[in-house]
Amino acid sequence: MVSEIYKSYINNGERPPLYFYRDQNKKEIDLIIHSNNTVYPIEIKKSSAPRDSVKHFSVLKPIAEEPSEEDRFSGAAHLKTEIGTGAVICLSSTVLPIDKKNWYVPAWII
Repeated sequence: MVSEIYKSYINNGERPPLYFYRDQNKKEIDLIIHSNNTVYPIEIKKSSAPRDSVKHFSVLKPIAEEPSEEDRFSGAAHLKTEIGTGAVICLSSTVLPIDKKNWYVPAWII
């Protein structure tokens, strides 16, 4: 899946803004697309309706918070980033909502 997404950027003549997240607590996000000051978290699963597949998306919340007074004056205020719609690429038959910001996306669409 990641290579197909990567190739779609390359074929459009763009540098792929793709990242991966893993922390010391073993929380990971398979793919993060960073575009226009927004990050889009993506998980990739082999089942048709994986449970708890977006639970690690919450690690991105600090990047969307308003900067503190200290950060505003230190030059870190520009680091605020929006969190866009998340996706779980899986074997579902159609695009289905998980919650108000995340969707199950069939692998065949990619």
